Amino acid sequence: MKHLQVSVYGKVQGVFFRASAKAVADVLGVKGLVLNQPDGSVYIEAEGDDFSLEEFLDFCRQGPEKAQVEKVVINEAEPKNYRNFEIKKKLVSP
Repeated sequence: MKHLQVSVYGKVQGVFFRASAKAVADVLGVKGLVLNQPDGSVYIEAEGDDFSLEEFLDFCRQGPEKAQVEKVVINEAEPKNYRNFEIKKKLVSP
């Protein structure tokens, strides 16, 4: 299992990006979280197998219908073993 930290930039807030990301993640079996950032970007932590994550990243690069994705930054990190995919208001540090 891989863990990715994904930042999506562009017109990605107020366009149902988080809800759409959750729907896609649930279908693909991707676990993690998604939240809006103060700078207007969307931050995602996603865990899953290579195929599921690649499909999920394809969604992130496109976004939902009204989104205009300009840039996607992806970093690999240590898995956190998420149990599901959640929409968060803010990131809580452990």
